[in-house]
Amino acid sequence: MSALALNAEALYQELLRGVRSLCLDNTRLVGITSGGAWLAQRLQRDLGLAGEAGQVSSVMHRDDFAQRGLSAGGQTSIPFEVAGADILILDDVLYTGRTIRAVMNEIFDYGRPARLRLAVLVDRGGRQLPIQADFAAARVALPETQSLALARDESGRFSFDVENKA
Repeated sequence: MSALALNAEALYQELLRGVRSLCLDNTRLVGITSGGAWLAQRLQRDLGLAGEAGQVSSVMHRDDFAQRGLSAGGQTSIPFEVAGADILILDDVLYTGRTIRAVMNEIFDYGRPARLRLAVLVDRGGRQLPIQADFAAARVALPETQSLALARDESGRFSFDVENKA
């Protein structure tokens, strides 16, 4: 573990404020498995949006699929028409941009949205692709040797796991 202290619940409140400002009448939420999907589900409820949020997996479009293979993450489930939709993608941590690229390809497999935007809880920098968030609740600098991931307890409260990579 690291000494980095991020209050995930406080950052969620900031994300809620930012997503509220990005949402239009026809905006649909889609969260990236798993942390982003948790955020999308809670935002859907807290914003009082009709229907349910979508969940999208990056597994099938990853450029490192040969090394990673199929992970145990959730599958893509988009409970609305993608064609012509205004979609707000949600993720817990934006890092290299490779997951976002894979997710965009996955979404386009379901149709051509009118617009895709991105909101994240934490932008940790370190981009390898020209991808940026339309809203980030926080920006932090972490060494490449550390990973940051959202965790959720049984009551639905968020926290962060910071781990040192071997």
